[in-house]
Amino acid sequence: MDLSIIIVNWNSHQYLRKCIASIVSETHALQYELIVIDGGSFDGCDRMLRETYPQVRFIQSIENIGFARANNVAFHVSKGGCVLFLNPDTELMGPAINIMYDQLQRIPDVGAVGCKLLNSDGTVQTSCIQSMPTILNQILDSDFLRARWPKSALWGTSPLYAGDGGPKVVNAIAGACVMMRREIFEQVGLFSEDYFMYAEDIDLCHKIKRTGCQNYYVPEATMIHHGGGSSQTAASDFSVVMMRESIWRFLRKTRGRIYGLGYRASMLVSSFVRLALLVALFPIHGARRHHPSWNHSFQKWRAILRWSLKREEWVKQY
Repeated sequence: MDLSIIIVNWNSHQYLRKCIASIVSETHALQYELIVIDGGSFDGCDRMLRETYPQVRFIQSIENIGFARANNVAFHVSKGGCVLFLNPDTELMGPAINIMYDQLQRIPDVGAVGCKLLNSDGTVQTSCIQSMPTILNQILDSDFLRARWPKSALWGTSPLYAGDGGPKVVNAIAGACVMMRREIFEQVGLFSEDYFMYAEDIDLCHKIKRTGCQNYYVPEATMIHHGGGSSQTAASDFSVVMMRESIWRFLRKTRGRIYGLGYRASMLVSSFVRLALLVALFPIHGARRHHPSWNHSFQKWRAILRWSLKREEWVKQY
């Protein structure tokens, strides 16, 4: 078996159908298996797979055990010499899997490879490659600064704008599409289950670099990542808080307790400043109180402020 393709589903069976259809139509000359694990959503994907893709191995988890743990469960029953962890809300654009697999065999120091991810409208999804989180890049992270300085080392996205083709060494690749050799995944201890969602891809790439291997971005391999297909039904506060919690756990784990405390303090200051600015703009642009973007920003930074003050204690159960 050349490759095991593992997909974690959560309320995404309509995306999943299109994802598997694109794999079947675009992937050739490889002996691969497809494994789908449902994280307790019971959204009917089992019935869809039985009727349309009976060759897919299906695993039903009784509860939502999180992205990392679900992938690890599926990996333990897989047989491929290489493994591809793929989101259900992705669609191949051409032979993306074949291209990634070929590069995985050719590059001597490769640890993992990722592809170019596109938004539903065809624009490049800049989060397909990332830098390792630091207090500085987390404080400065904003759409305005990313658009103004897209090639800054703060974001780690400069390979997206390189004119020449070919694989590029990057700090981290998005967990929506990660391919690696089986022995490397086992060597780094699989996905860390310290995270329920978010940061497990950063953690994996960090562990790969510690082995002396590199993470590669392969721009010739392209997929659409509809994004949010598995999370649109989740409460926005949940996603916002879980993201900060996961980054905090990663920084505490890799840089120490003091650095982790520094990150939490920086989020406290940053959220307070941004909320103050939003409140200051309220009387000047009163109509914005009904604008979705203003409401979203206020709700987001309020949730981050509460998390930084340890007022979101529910997050500890994940």
